[in-house]
Amino acid sequence: MERVDVIVMGAGAAGLMAATVAGQRGRRVLLVDHNGAPGKKILISGGGRCNFTNLSASDPNYLSQNPHFAKSALRRYTPADFIALIEKHGIAWHEKTLGQLFCDGSAKQIVAMLMDECRAAGVDFAFGEAAQVARNGEEFAASIGQRKVISNSLVLATGGLSIPKLGATSFAYDLARQWGLKIVEPRPALVPLTLAGDQLLFRELAGVAALVEARASKGPPFREAALFTHRGLSGPAILQVSSYWRNGEGVRIDFLPAERDGWLREAKRQTPNRQVGTLLAERLPERLAGTLADKLGLAGPLQAQSDKALAQAEERLGGWDFLPSGSEGFAKAEVTVGGISTAELSSKTMEAKKVPGLFCIGEAVDVTGWLGGYNFHWAWASGVAAGQAA
Repeated sequence: MERVDVIVMGAGAAGLMAATVAGQRGRRVLLVDHNGAPGKKILISGGGRCNFTNLSASDPNYLSQNPHFAKSALRRYTPADFIALIEKHGIAWHEKTLGQLFCDGSAKQIVAMLMDECRAAGVDFAFGEAAQVARNGEEFAASIGQRKVISNSLVLATGGLSIPKLGATSFAYDLARQWGLKIVEPRPALVPLTLAGDQLLFRELAGVAALVEARASKGPPFREAALFTHRGLSGPAILQVSSYWRNGEGVRIDFLPAERDGWLREAKRQTPNRQVGTLLAERLPERLAGTLADKLGLAGPLQAQSDKALAQAEERLGGWDFLPSGSEGFAKAEVTVGGISTAELSSKTMEAKKVPGLFCIGEAVDVTGWLGGYNFHWAWASGVAAGQAA
């Protein structure tokens, strides 16, 4: 029987970081993953360039049943800390919109960096074989192929249910339940939404995108691009609201968030002969403008429309309600909302209150970030918190 100080289950973003930090403290660390190689989600993220953090990452950018839980870890490990790490490794990066940071080169550089950090910290690896874990008294016993390992500390970093083709499983939830920890119902997040019935008339707009302001019935508004697809709605604005959306609820889209109240009636007074569709096409993609004008019944010039009809059109364009029939599920979800309840964990160390020595981090926990590098930053921050304590 082999003994180590820390077993880290899952070689994704959170697990790689936790293993590194624990190893840097002189702990004997074994990093385990049933995939044959580490960082599968890192490699596909950001179009292959890894949106590795966000300059504005802080607790308001995260969903959780306890909105304060993430504060401690996020304040102790900031975007500047991760930037310093990648610059130490000579990785060039750039900022896109809304504080999103990407590699200039490839996401492979991030995985290579984290693996180099693990090796430098003396971390041992066990990749490519499924593991079984049990609790024996105050110790954890792991069977990995022919290897039998025991440890006083176990870090669960195996993620949520999103993108099962990359190896996502319910491993973390199953162990947590087995040891008496509560689970907040997992559901797909940062995922396209589907439409059915009459709303599928918008299918003719597949491929059309526009800057909108979208919101679910609960949650903040997001002013980003929305994309019409053959199945429904996607694009950054929709992915953002999907994290807050629940089955049976609606999504409201403001197609013209930059326009003030009364703009159509003002246009009627100034240019009465303008066609409504033409006016909309100056502000929206032509196909979308034509479809919206048709659905609003506003054919012809502005002067042919009553002020009441134009006021109603303004209201509808500023709050067009869709009732999604569902989402595209975990197969297309970038992350999972829900997971191991934060009520079960220390916000400082990520250690389970009921199970000494068990640490839960990353996507396995009920902390979910917005689109744009926030989920990777939670992985780094929670990984550091656990790595410092395990």
